[in-house]
Amino acid sequence: MSDLGLPAAVLWDLDGTIVDTEPLWIEAEYDLARRHGAQWTSDDALKLVGNDLLDSGTYIRERMELAMTAEDVVDELVTVMAGRMEESVDWRPGARDLLEDLRTHGVPTALVTMSYRAIVDPLLRKLPNDTFDVVVVGDEVSDGKPHPAPYLTAARLLGVEPADCIAIEDSPTGAASADAAGCHVLAIPHHVPVPESPRRSHRDTLDGLDARGLLLATSV
Repeated sequence: MSDLGLPAAVLWDLDGTIVDTEPLWIEAEYDLARRHGAQWTSDDALKLVGNDLLDSGTYIRERMELAMTAEDVVDELVTVMAGRMEESVDWRPGARDLLEDLRTHGVPTALVTMSYRAIVDPLLRKLPNDTFDVVVVGDEVSDGKPHPAPYLTAARLLGVEPADCIAIEDSPTGAASADAAGCHVLAIPHHVPVPESPRRSHRDTLDGLDARGLLLATSV
């Protein structure tokens, strides 16, 4: 961690952490099921929160018994989600304020998401250009969450040690990825619970949290 009472770097999840896109993903999955005359449930949808998209595509293909590849399933969902991200989005409480405070204090930041570039770019256009120093997306890494690779990649690109980073996550899959990379994790559960773990701290919301408060929130 920084000797100035600030994190060395903060690594952000996207879906459910910065923006509440999970309802959009779930709606897109139900629409996919209707188009193909398949069955889908809320339990199915919640199992996919935070997952690598190809893993989700495989689950959807098998669960819906679709005559298409996992890649085709993902392409169909990404096309829908990219269009919806061009519209207004629901920001999670406190996320934009914390991002702004981190930039004000010069804390390096990375976006670490399993969403694909086509989904992420419309969101980035809604934020100041210098919001993130590094962006790691799902279609540009070989191994997705819960593998540590996405967070290890972000830390390497920022030039910091993972153990000096705070990762902000809302899902057990994402938290497991950051844990495995050696990051300190601040879990902000939203649609699904995030289990306790020695390197994890929990908070109900980011609302009211600033750059310096992150160290206290993670007990670092």
